[in-house]
Amino acid sequence: FVEYGWLPQAPNTPVPGADTVWKPAKDGATLTPESPVALTWDNGQGLVFRRTISVDDRYLFTVNDEVENKSKAEVSLAPYGRIYRIGTPQTQGFYILHEGLIGVAGEDGLQEFTYADATKNSLNQIFPKATGGWMGITDKYWAAALVPGQKEPFRATFAARKAKNPGDKDVYYTDYILPALAVAAGATRGATSNLYAGAKQVSVIEDYQQKLGIKRFDRMIDWGWFYFITKPLFYLMEAINKIVKNFGVTILLLTLIVKGALFPFANWSYESMAKMKKVQPQMEEIKKKFANDKERQQKEMMALYGKEKINPAAGCLPILLQIPIFFALYKVLFVTIDMRHAPFFGWIKDLSAPDPTHLFNLFGLIPWTPPEFMPLGAWVVIMGITMWVQMQLNPPQPDPVQQQVFAWMPVIFTFMLASFPAGLVIYWAWNNVLSIGQQSYIMKKQGTEIPIKDNFVRMFKPLTGLFKSKKA
Repeated sequence: FVEYGWLPQAPNTPVPGADTVWKPAKDGATLTPESPVALTWDNGQGLVFRRTISVDDRYLFTVNDEVENKSKAEVSLAPYGRIYRIGTPQTQGFYILHEGLIGVAGEDGLQEFTYADATKNSLNQIFPKATGGWMGITDKYWAAALVPGQKEPFRATFAARKAKNPGDKDVYYTDYILPALAVAAGATRGATSNLYAGAKQVSVIEDYQQKLGIKRFDRMIDWGWFYFITKPLFYLMEAINKIVKNFGVTILLLTLIVKGALFPFANWSYESMAKMKKVQPQMEEIKKKFANDKERQQKEMMALYGKEKINPAAGCLPILLQIPIFFALYKVLFVTIDMRHAPFFGWIKDLSAPDPTHLFNLFGLIPWTPPEFMPLGAWVVIMGITMWVQMQLNPPQPDPVQQQVFAWMPVIFTFMLASFPAGLVIYWAWNNVLSIGQQSYIMKKQGTEIPIKDNFVRMFKPLTGLFKSKKA
């Protein structure tokens, strides 16, 4: 809910409130982009309040409040705006997405408070003198934000009240208060503010930021810490989609372009992994030979690395350089509204929703709908298989327990990502396929074997032992 009003500086001055019944200047007036609506209210003590509400053809309201002083004495009133939410909504619950109170308070910069933190800490954050900014409440795809004048100072507040009694609801709100206006007898003073209420479309938000000079309005979209990578990736994605007209294909092409740009780093990493895998038998022999002499073992390992020209860190460094880029790409696909209701091919009608098929009814062959807690769709199964294959190309972990953990990790990730949007799962599966292709090529070039069969047996070895013990 959004509320605009006036705070009287003198007591007992009637001002419009939440229950005020305003009178329309024209009966039957309808608010449209072409026709604003004008309202009036007389407080009975010489003050006439006028409010004009207009809206454009997208998501921006403009509220112009005026007060005419017909009394014989000067009055002082402070304009304010408030947006509040009653009750805690259901959130996505992912750490890469902010949902809750958000805003920019002048030089104090971006402010973000989740619903949970706001109620837990009885939030009451006040910025007494901010110039430029905005404040509101955001969901994944939607937001409502107050935008006061960007050149005059205002007092901003972000707050929450936790429900005290059974049946009550938590309340979240953010507001601004402008400096008090002195309205002389016979004079009229006013204040104008904007309200953004709609979809978090990048082009729309950035257009308002430029036209209205709204400070850091683009941060309404949660670009994250790597925004300097995330935003350019989004612009590239948008450019591709204008050509191919299919957001699923856009995801595939964007991933391919990013993979190609990072190929030198990946090539370096995979070559190092291939060399490590090639000398794995020699490493195992050194471990067995010097099992009781760790110092000698380490010395022999370093000698082997030097002889084969292997840098153990070379495989990790390129991966560390790639992580921010692929995390940024993942975030772009998750937080932007472009995937919402966008179809791909076949059964994927909405890339922002989970894959509607189910492994447990053989993807629709059996007339049965599995429970919601086991939504293993076709694409997440493909993702899991490609992830397992990719992990077999890496050198095995030295510790048997670590080997089991890594062997079962694809299965764990398959269930973890089952409820994720289909677009993200398709991206992940396609990224795995490209990685498999790159790594297989480099390993073949290095003459390294890929013992997938042996790894498959190693993965299920503990279960075999379990069944044998039960039989015994």
